[in-house]
Amino acid sequence: MPEVTRRTLLAFTAVVSFVEPTFAEGEGASPELQALIGAHEVAYDALHRVFHRAGSSSHDRKRAGWIEEEALLAICSYPAVSRGDRRAKAEYLLATEARGELDLEEHMQAILHAMMRG
Repeated sequence: MPEVTRRTLLAFTAVVSFVEPTFAEGEGASPELQALIGAHEVAYDALHRVFHRAGSSSHDRKRAGWIEEEALLAICSYPAVSRGDRRAKAEYLLATEARGELDLEEHMQAILHAMMRG
């Protein structure tokens, strides 16, 4: 078995320090995107509670709908640069679209503009 020399150890350390950030970047979504997704989930749940609550006014339903819409647009507009962000954003938006919720022209425009910024 070859002996580990100082030169080999330094070369290995240099490779690890170069490769590790790229690997870590692909691990998961950034805290910013996680916060946007969390905010949309809360807004989406609140929207359903308002719509199904007896006695909710049309004003309450419109306001809850607007808040949910803004939260979803924030995700669509987010410029996902890292691999983890791109994957998390795509997975979340695909699940949202499967429920029929990603249906406005503004959603697609926001996604495309975010791709140009990223």
